[in-house]
Amino acid sequence: MIEILQANVLLLLFVVAALGYWLGRVRLWGSSLGVAAVLFVGLAFGALDPALQIPDAFLNLGLVLFVYTIGLSNGPGFFAKFRREGLRDVLFIIGSLLLPAVLLIGLDIALGLTPASSAGIFTGLSNNTPALASVLDFVHNELPQPDTAVSAAVVGFSVVYPMGVLGRMLVLAITQRLWRIDYAAEAYKLRKEYPIAQDLQYRTIAITHPEVMNVPLRQLQRTHEWDVVFGRIYRGDEISLMTGETRFHPGDQIVIAGTIEEMDRVQAELGETAVQDLRHDHAVYISRRLFVSNPAIAGQRIAALNLKDKYGALVSHVRRGDVELLAKDDTMLELGDRIRVLAPHEEIPDLVQLFGDSYATISHIDLLTMGLGIALGLLLGLIPIPLPGGVTFYLGLAGGPLLVALILGAVRRTGPLLWTLPYSVNLTLRQFGLILLLATIGVRSGNALLAAFIGGDGWLILGVGTLLIVSTTFLALVVGYKWLHIPYSLLIGMISPQPAVLGYALEQAQNPLPSIGYTLMFPFSIIINVSVAQILLITLQNLGI
Repeated sequence: MIEILQANVLLLLFVVAALGYWLGRVRLWGSSLGVAAVLFVGLAFGALDPALQIPDAFLNLGLVLFVYTIGLSNGPGFFAKFRREGLRDVLFIIGSLLLPAVLLIGLDIALGLTPASSAGIFTGLSNNTPALASVLDFVHNELPQPDTAVSAAVVGFSVVYPMGVLGRMLVLAITQRLWRIDYAAEAYKLRKEYPIAQDLQYRTIAITHPEVMNVPLRQLQRTHEWDVVFGRIYRGDEISLMTGETRFHPGDQIVIAGTIEEMDRVQAELGETAVQDLRHDHAVYISRRLFVSNPAIAGQRIAALNLKDKYGALVSHVRRGDVELLAKDDTMLELGDRIRVLAPHEEIPDLVQLFGDSYATISHIDLLTMGLGIALGLLLGLIPIPLPGGVTFYLGLAGGPLLVALILGAVRRTGPLLWTLPYSVNLTLRQFGLILLLATIGVRSGNALLAAFIGGDGWLILGVGTLLIVSTTFLALVVGYKWLHIPYSLLIGMISPQPAVLGYALEQAQNPLPSIGYTLMFPFSIIINVSVAQILLITLQNLGI
């Protein structure tokens, strides 16, 4: 069997992926490893025989696909978060990244580890392959016996790397139970900054309160800050759509959409529930679900489409993935959105043509913009960036595509070029990239991990790594959650430097908030870990440890 897997790399890759996916669905004590189980199955296969290897190309492809799709989907949220609380979060991230290096110097002195081994442990703690590459480059060029130092650094990285994943997952699992984290409540509290799924309903209200009569609806909304969509208004035998200039008269009946809590508030200030429920009245207007598949529409705000003037229509709901949102004037449409349109019967064909309404179209990938975006990211990753002290680092395959994707995701489109991907396409590519990444890392590290435990300092290195990862992760969570009051859902993304940990965090939260924290942390993680890894090695060398 080993010979068959050795001769068939693709077979090995997909066996590891399939078994890992199955194992990841097994729940113990209410938690599961999720897609991260692919890494541990890969480690098991890699430990069977050193001849079992998956080429670097699969690792690189998986890494690029994962970080690029994460960046595209989180670009707007990243910059919004940075503008609101950037300084606090950046200082917290920098502190949490530097703390392991400071503690490692003390442990190195106390336990007599070699400088190269300590540098390898640090890169394994941060799950940062570019940082390991920078250490190996320094070793090759600066140290008198590079082979021994290279081996020590690689072993330190390989032994600690899995614990960098598993240790963080363990701390997350413990703290979320210890602090009784309610992810749904956090997501609801942050719904204005980061939209979440809402239970949207309709209601017909009879206007009875005299204080709202003959006042423009725009003024009422500005005064009361109602978070609902105003649809049809019935005045005698006339039916029309409400606009900002609509003025209510006695006897008017209106149909609104929103959450039950918000509609209760609107009803209390306007009148009472109407005797007749008019939401299903399709005599003049009909409600229709449409797919946004026209690239010319994607990346535009609903207000820019001028639907009421052109078609006598409005958009009441936007469904993105599994998230149902109220449509607002500033809502940006994306490919793959399913919108609910309220329009006159005769305008529906024109609206279908406007939005596209083609599921097949949104299943395709625009390889021009995706390829161009990734290429720009890879080129950015090749640019050397000098730091004080003669240290040079590169953003590499992870940092370059991520930074470019964050910018393109926030910009959304440049003239005719639409940079974003449909939700389903983005999610599929992200999962595929993550599986490639985890399977390759696992298989390639398995044998080195086994060898370190059998005939080397593996247990000592593992103990040091475990102590550091558990203590620093727990301390970061305590400071971030208890002291700085960073929402836990965002915080667990900030302390997840490895995609496997982020995948676990996303599965626990069941909302996209951890990925916002991840995208805020990752650029700083690349820069700090790459430079600190070399500085740590130089410092320990100069101390003669």
